[in-house]
Amino acid sequence: MIELWYSLLESMVPFSWIEYDFMKNALLAVLLVSPVFGLLGTMVVSNRMAFFSDAIGHAALTGIAIGVILGLCDPLWAMLIFAAILAVAITWARGHTEASADTVIGVFFSATVALGVVILSRGGAFNRYSQYLIGDLLSISPQEIYLVGIVLLIVLLFWAFFFNRLFLLSFNATVARSRGVRTSLVETAFAVLLALTVTISIQWIGILIINALLILPAAAARNLAQSMRTYHLLAVSISLLSGIVGLFMSYQWGTATGATIVLCCFGLYLGTIAFKALRK
Repeated sequence: MIELWYSLLESMVPFSWIEYDFMKNALLAVLLVSPVFGLLGTMVVSNRMAFFSDAIGHAALTGIAIGVILGLCDPLWAMLIFAAILAVAITWARGHTEASADTVIGVFFSATVALGVVILSRGGAFNRYSQYLIGDLLSISPQEIYLVGIVLLIVLLFWAFFFNRLFLLSFNATVARSRGVRTSLVETAFAVLLALTVTISIQWIGILIINALLILPAAAARNLAQSMRTYHLLAVSISLLSGIVGLFMSYQWGTATGATIVLCCFGLYLGTIAFKALRK
């Protein structure tokens, strides 16, 4: 499969950088992960969960710390399990306290990040894990690309079965419950899916900027969309365009790929604001 992708790119893409295998891998990863962030971002924005996804991303530090304590060579599984537990805990706490959602998320956010920093900084070893802060998309391997493909498939299946309930829940939780939607179950399932997706992507995108890739394409699409269908299509398209252009620019400039993609997203977001203002 990967070899076929290599041959296809070499025959169709007229740029010199495509001769490098790491660029082929990075481009395929962008094409797979962009729809994931575009789709998830629409519901993150609609359900006002931007702070939640940011908290999950930064809490990955604690997942890494747990992996270090357990002596794991690759802390990914510890990060995934911790992210899922944290997503369930935040969702449960939001439904069982009178505090605002932002307050609950902020409490968990600050505590988990502090715990991760304390553990990882013990003995001055924090610098060994600084690559998770900025990520490295160009280092993605063919095996990891298959993992991204599995994530995309899971997100698409989740969308097929749960989109209507998620949409109704984002519109009005009371109405959703009156229609028989098990709101707590749907909220928890989406929170866990979001947490796992963010955690898996952190090693390539970076903790500091991964939330921007969720928010910016959806926010830009919301400025232009007239319906839910166009909202999703625009979010995925903007995410794809930003990913491809950002990857090319980061190669030319020698800059961090994830951060460059975020800047492209931000430029498109500003463009949608200007277009909306002119249209009015």
